Amino acid sequence: MNPIVIGVLGLLVLLVFLFAGMRIGIAMALVGFLGIMTMRLLSGIEFAKAFTMALGSFTNGPFGSTNKDSLVVIPMFTLMGVVCAQAGISQDLYAACYKWVSRVRGGLAIATEVACAFFGAICGSATATTASMGKICLPEMDKYHYKRTLACGSISAGGTLGILIPPSTGFMLYGINAGIGVGAMFIAGIVPGIVLTVCYAATAVIICLRDPDAGPKGEKFPMREKLKALLGVLPVLILFIMVLGGILFGWCSATEGGAVGAFGSFIFLAIRKKFTFKNIVACLKETAETTAMIFLIMIGSDILSQFFALTNISSALATFATTANVSPWVILLMCLFIYAILGCFVDSLPLICLLTPIFLPVIRLLGFNDMWFGVLMVMLMELGLMTPPVGMCCYVMAGITKGTTSLGEIFKGTAPFLIGILVAIVIVMLFPSLATWLPSLIRGG
Repeated sequence: MNPIVIGVLGLLVLLVFLFAGMRIGIAMALVGFLGIMTMRLLSGIEFAKAFTMALGSFTNGPFGSTNKDSLVVIPMFTLMGVVCAQAGISQDLYAACYKWVSRVRGGLAIATEVACAFFGAICGSATATTASMGKICLPEMDKYHYKRTLACGSISAGGTLGILIPPSTGFMLYGINAGIGVGAMFIAGIVPGIVLTVCYAATAVIICLRDPDAGPKGEKFPMREKLKALLGVLPVLILFIMVLGGILFGWCSATEGGAVGAFGSFIFLAIRKKFTFKNIVACLKETAETTAMIFLIMIGSDILSQFFALTNISSALATFATTANVSPWVILLMCLFIYAILGCFVDSLPLICLLTPIFLPVIRLLGFNDMWFGVLMVMLMELGLMTPPVGMCCYVMAGITKGTTSLGEIFKGTAPFLIGILVAIVIVMLFPSLATWLPSLIRGG
């Protein structure tokens, strides 16, 4: 049997396992193990030896992929986001943003997008951003009689900014898998993150222009109160400057920046008088669980990559890309289309680990910038966080409403924001410098 056909069948089996509810890292490792053993059997090796060789894929490869100093960045930034959420910074962020746009129709929705962007700058997780901001934003929107479709849609969409605005777990995994500095990937996401935030806010404005009842005006606040509310943004700005400013200006590496951010978040926890044993244990437990989940995905991805290497899928794609009589942009769009489709069914983090080793060699061979491609890929992952059947941000939002809003209604409210993110993706695609200019500064080019 053709090795490429076996590779494709392996992908299909992986999707079946995922739909059956198997843990993602375990599913990837199992498919990789079975695929390696199948390839060895087809090459004429006896069963016992093929089994032993496949079992060997669980040794040096996974250990090598996880035994790296650079991976310390994952628990550090995760801890920073968890502690900031525990400190209640999200509430002050939302209050500050709302008081400046309260008199605009849909002002609460606009404030939600901006507050989510700020919170994403210290969080790195889409679901955590949705959960943290949703608990604060939804009651306020209900108070001013916002339609639930706009309220839930804006929060679900804003939550996705958590994996685009740096620090981002998506950029961490992409940078590690692509061999690109994590700090450079963080910097690459800043301008596209701002572009997407503007597109989301513009979507909320357009919705309210078409249906004024969807987002009524809020109360008016005096300038003194608005200026005072800006103090709520100060903790985020301090952490943002300490971490990303340090990376951008070369004061620290991404790993050191993560440690600085984690330390700074504990200081804010103490200032807010929430530095208790119970809260610290809860933060450390959540950080450990998230880190373990990411590492399990990375181990499974490594074993699966060993299987794909035997099938030569990447080489076949590269050959097709260079010999096909089509524009490189057509190949790029095909890769992005596959990301978009699979993103509707598979969670973003494993998909990054799964497809990066397959598509990145092709992208580089075609002469496209790998950081720019990484930004586009993460933006497409955001798309999958808002679309059925997975749509994790929408599921989180459904949990926040406690059954008062159906999942179908939440997906309906999110639909207009899909147009907003598609516009942002096209803008970043047409103007690659939006993703590459800032990183070029730290590279000195």
